[in-house]
Amino acid sequence: MATRSTIMDTNSFRPEMAAALDPRTRRLTEERSVLGPAYRLFYRNPVHLVRGQGARLWDADGVEYLDVYNNVASVGHANPRVVDAMTRQASALNTHTRYLHENILNYAEDILSTMPPEIDRIMFQCTGSEANDLAVRVAQTYTGGEGVIVTAEAYHGNSALTSKLSPALGTAQELGLTMRTIPTPDTYRLVIDGKPADECTAQEFGAWMAGEVRKAVADMERHGIRFAALLADSIFSSDGVYPDPVGYLQPVIDTVHELGGVWIADEVQPGFTRTGDAFWGFERQGIVPDVVTSGKPMANGLPTSLMATRHEVLEPFAASIPYFNTFGGNPVCMAAAQETLNVMRDEDTMGNAKRVGAIFKQAVTDLMADHPCIGDVRGAGLYIGCEIVAPGTKDPDQPTALDILETLRDHHVLTSVCGRFGNILKLRPPLVFTEDDVDMFISAFATTLEELGC
Repeated sequence: MATRSTIMDTNSFRPEMAAALDPRTRRLTEERSVLGPAYRLFYRNPVHLVRGQGARLWDADGVEYLDVYNNVASVGHANPRVVDAMTRQASALNTHTRYLHENILNYAEDILSTMPPEIDRIMFQCTGSEANDLAVRVAQTYTGGEGVIVTAEAYHGNSALTSKLSPALGTAQELGLTMRTIPTPDTYRLVIDGKPADECTAQEFGAWMAGEVRKAVADMERHGIRFAALLADSIFSSDGVYPDPVGYLQPVIDTVHELGGVWIADEVQPGFTRTGDAFWGFERQGIVPDVVTSGKPMANGLPTSLMATRHEVLEPFAASIPYFNTFGGNPVCMAAAQETLNVMRDEDTMGNAKRVGAIFKQAVTDLMADHPCIGDVRGAGLYIGCEIVAPGTKDPDQPTALDILETLRDHHVLTSVCGRFGNILKLRPPLVFTEDDVDMFISAFATTLEELGC
């Protein structure tokens, strides 16, 4: 029996759905066979997009959609300033990092200025997978260990190394023999020492998670594995969006250090002002990681990523192993990354994420009273998780969540789901999301819930 991946298959088109499609859409799905069967499309009726602007998208028939999912186009689809910056640089030169060029140096200094002073070295790649791959190698060289801890539904990439650290890829994905998982920090369902997790203090919740890290490391040691790193996304995106309580990660990072490991902060999703409270997700939690990674949101979608770290952590790896990534840090991507950062500052995307995100979260929360299928609404800034459950319970209701996604698509709103059970609406729009965009989403969401009777 075929296995399913929560991150790839939950909201996906399958060939047996083709008969219900219009001829043009069916033809395009059939022609994708040249790409092989591993790729996935969103929706039972896939969307054929041809243009974007801000948080809006248009399909081949000119129908307008609202994008409530795409964090990659962080400062908006086809942002004119980013397009201009990349076009000007592409018209002059694009080459690799074995020649001198100002763009990579200027951006390196600028982006490091947003991080804690302890983080003082940076290397560039093309994808988040590559950044996490390198981060793990650096951590293993520094600590002399191999063991890596991730959360139960984490996704950290699709390289040979990072796919084995990504339980969200599904049961068909072989996980690393030296990796261990700890439970999702589920503030909605967990009970800690008889106390509901959402009633715990940050210290209590952090102590629970630190205890889970200790268990994982103890199991590694029983199997002759030396602990190297905890690799975590500080908003636990794939696990189901768990940003709170603020401050609970400090006891966890203290425990990681006590046990001889380093903390790798995967900031592809919570970074670059998304939480509204800080530029980086880890910063919101008040911790200073040993390694930071990020990906395509840093250049508004161009293939760009980073791994930043403390110099002493990088030194053992860098002093012994030459590293070269042909187009990681190329002048065009660096120009796009620099202009994306400029736009974030000039347009105050952090302030917008905080202000509009609060309005957005409250508007979704307000629907709970009339729609008992909404069990929980949580999030920070422009990252919101809306948990769909069987009314009157905390039982996850994936079929209803998927019906909501498909009906939202019919009402021209695009988003997806996350979490172990694929029942949590993942509301993660571009950082330029406006109050008008919130209104469009809420109108479509309320209508969807009414139509589905939930």
